[in-house]
Amino acid sequence: MTEQLGRQSTSTSTDPKSDDHTFASLDPRNDSVVAQHPIADQQEIEKAVAAARTASKWWDQLGFQGRRKVLGNFRAAIATHAESMAAIISAETGKPSDDALLEVMLAVEHLDWAARNAQKVLRRRRVGAGLISANQSASVGYRPMGVVGVIGPWNYPLYTPMGSIGYALAAGNAVVFKPSELSPGVGVELARLWNIAAPGHPVLQTITGDGKTGALLCSSGVDKIAFTGSTATAKRVMAACADTLTPLVAECGGKDAMLVDSDANLDAAVSFAAFGAVGNGGQTCAGVERIYVAAPVYDAFLSKLTAALRDAHAGATDSSTYGPMTLGKQTAIVRGQIEDALSRGAKAVLGGLDSFNGPFIDPIILTDVPEDSTAITEETFGPSVVVNKVTDMNEGIERANASKYGLGASVFTKSSSKGRAIAEKLECGVVTVNSVLGFAGIAALPFGGVGDSGFGRIHGADGLREFSSVKSLAVQKFSAPLDLLTIERKARDMKISRWMLAKRHAKS
Repeated sequence: MTEQLGRQSTSTSTDPKSDDHTFASLDPRNDSVVAQHPIADQQEIEKAVAAARTASKWWDQLGFQGRRKVLGNFRAAIATHAESMAAIISAETGKPSDDALLEVMLAVEHLDWAARNAQKVLRRRRVGAGLISANQSASVGYRPMGVVGVIGPWNYPLYTPMGSIGYALAAGNAVVFKPSELSPGVGVELARLWNIAAPGHPVLQTITGDGKTGALLCSSGVDKIAFTGSTATAKRVMAACADTLTPLVAECGGKDAMLVDSDANLDAAVSFAAFGAVGNGGQTCAGVERIYVAAPVYDAFLSKLTAALRDAHAGATDSSTYGPMTLGKQTAIVRGQIEDALSRGAKAVLGGLDSFNGPFIDPIILTDVPEDSTAITEETFGPSVVVNKVTDMNEGIERANASKYGLGASVFTKSSSKGRAIAEKLECGVVTVNSVLGFAGIAALPFGGVGDSGFGRIHGADGLREFSSVKSLAVQKFSAPLDLLTIERKARDMKISRWMLAKRHAKS
């Protein structure tokens, strides 16, 4: 597991300012050095986890209301410094400032929801004991796991890891955060803002470093790992966690499909398709990479989408539609998929191989792409989208479900009931009807995938429970009328039990 954990690369090895103990974060727009950061070694990671373990006891003892107050201060600190946080995000990822600020806004909203709802979701609640255990009082409660290690991605370096960090904190855990080596400054700033909210209490710490640092965190004795990154790397993380039976929640890649029915509002569908395909440079796990359009409206949709993206462009300024490929090697992956598709008969109705200009890729629309082309089967993670014709939504569903990935999907149709029916047939973790990424701002909705897109959930009540241990409690109120939990069972009690079993459950 020496490879970096996530969609990351060790791009600093050629930087003269880096050495075995530090690395530089670079602005992908021009490769200028943003800042130098230390590479945490095993001793430093063990120290951070030990400090988190101690701090978690204080954090736990605060209770839900005490934690809610501190998390409110943390939320306020992030919001107060939103512009400076957005500037760090922009510098380290290359995305325009407005996109970076939107990410901060979403992260704050999720933190707020987790803090306000943790007690309602996780407090002890009574459950029915059943007829044969009527003498028992039964309840279910949730306890913090202890220390959670979070390994974050670079594409949304604040919003995505906050889906684990905020919910883990609200559930009563301490967190050790390992941000991507491409965006470490975001994690460092997040830890600084935590110290404003709770000075002297290292409940949230950030460690920086490369892939080895992430691997060491997996084996450091934390109580859970929350990982976001590629499917291949997730498998290595799972292998590392298996040595210590450390549980894992993994949010991996996607090959998200959009289905456009013949009765859809094409203008709305095109607007969302353009945003989902090239927003953030296409570097969105739950964006839009495949579009299946019903035959009667296919030509009209394709024409409108081409017009909508014709003036979109990648660039290094805030006036650009989107920024560069944050991860340099991703450019070659996108190019390889375009070459494969074109060599097998696909057509580029917008852009193509001439869309590449260093780390900048202008929008690409491919049509007539074979379903076994890598542009269909593998995650692209760039501003390229496939638009293929289908007979109807049944064929669209079949093609959408043929992927090994199952993160998200979107459906466009005039009938909301039909949209819901189609959504139920799609094999993925989240579906939006008549929007794209509409779930991202709904903190109550759990997020995660199936298949090669990972497992477990962040966000919502399920996200709070993801970072909690279930504790069941049974309290005997009075002696059981039928005393079966004894080595001296009475024949009378067994006779009555047999009669009850037959009357309640056997066929007459």
